[in-house]
Amino acid sequence: MGEGGKGPVTLRGQTLTREEVQHHTSKDDKWVVIDGHVYDITQWSQRHPGGSRVISHYAGQDATEAFKTFHVDLDYVKKFLKPIKVGPLRDSDQQSKQIDRDFDALRETAKKMGLFKPSYTFYVLMTAHVLILEVLAYVTLWCFGTGWIPYIVSLGLYATVQIQAGYMSHDSGHLSITRTTKWDHLLHHFYMGVLKGVPPKWWNHMHFQHHAKPNVMHKDPDVRVEQVFVFGDKMPIEVAKKKRSSMPFNYQHRYFFLIGPPLLFPVYFFVTTIRHVITRRLRLGSFWIVTFFVRFFYMYMPFFGFWGTVAHYFAFRCVESHWFTWVTQSNHIPMKIEKDEAKEWVPLQIHATCDVEKSAFNDWFTGHLNFQIEHHLFPTMPRHNYYKIQPLVKSLCKKHGIDYQVKPLLTAFIDIVRSLKHSGQLWENAYHAHHMG
Repeated sequence: MGEGGKGPVTLRGQTLTREEVQHHTSKDDKWVVIDGHVYDITQWSQRHPGGSRVISHYAGQDATEAFKTFHVDLDYVKKFLKPIKVGPLRDSDQQSKQIDRDFDALRETAKKMGLFKPSYTFYVLMTAHVLILEVLAYVTLWCFGTGWIPYIVSLGLYATVQIQAGYMSHDSGHLSITRTTKWDHLLHHFYMGVLKGVPPKWWNHMHFQHHAKPNVMHKDPDVRVEQVFVFGDKMPIEVAKKKRSSMPFNYQHRYFFLIGPPLLFPVYFFVTTIRHVITRRLRLGSFWIVTFFVRFFYMYMPFFGFWGTVAHYFAFRCVESHWFTWVTQSNHIPMKIEKDEAKEWVPLQIHATCDVEKSAFNDWFTGHLNFQIEHHLFPTMPRHNYYKIQPLVKSLCKKHGIDYQVKPLLTAFIDIVRSLKHSGQLWENAYHAHHMG
């Protein structure tokens, strides 16, 4: 049965068309296409390890490239497809586009080059530097007291610990540190749960949606923020037509500095993580949050007292929030933000991302997310190999006429503000045209 009961009744095993698949997009009836076969993910989506929404965002569409890209062991995950198979797709609907075939060839080339093999030395050194910085953040206060200079030094060190641990948890969440599901999941719990006090399942829920449909309105959680910001060229018009005037979006490039970077971690992420573990009854996630705060208060209450430690927590989260927001949003906010048009994997990812120039500092400061294009195309690739695949990605884009953008770090930051100003002006013009004309 299709969406709203209007779709055709289909017997399992019969040949299907893309038009038939496109009827199955409702909450209670979801089909996807993978490698020329149709699968009913209605029930399976609730058990999907990456979260129900990430797979549901492809309902009624071809999810082949997303399926291949997200999973490191395809032979294993394909076992879960057999019980939910509906039938084959009609031969004429199975013809892949040249860009998909070229991307598949590029992925195989990357495998032959060994670019999916992690450097354990790299990750051991990155982990060591995080742990050393955490010790130094504490020792600074223990040795030099809580005066302004040692406090600021300690605060900077601890914020650096948090952001770098976040990059490591990002790597393990994408299964790129060991490329073994079991061990990367354990590392994910260590970096995200132990070091940051954040439930890994919350990260999975949010981040995989972003990768599945980056900059896609109503699907990517990173751009589902129309209560406070409007992005791109289309969202401002849509919001203006609905007369959502809760915020003066024409000034968003100014109030971004007040409620964007300063409050993302201390307020929004804090509230959403707590809500996530409560509403989904995540015992392990609750455990990581509690143990982090117990350890944090045990270490820092002797220096600051209870309320001082509370203030210290929100202070380092605020610094971390600035760092994270400017780094991550510089790759996305200035890029195309559109409704879901079921684009092929390569244009979907590259239209939503850009790179920042390579340098030793930029690599460290951004956790190699200055190679955002390569990361989005190959999320399971170890980040220290992004620069090696970059020339081949550029060649692929040139062949297919796709704009590949690389910016200096400061320019990327400035473009966030420029983009916010542009989108705010679009909203203001559309709002006046529809409601005040």
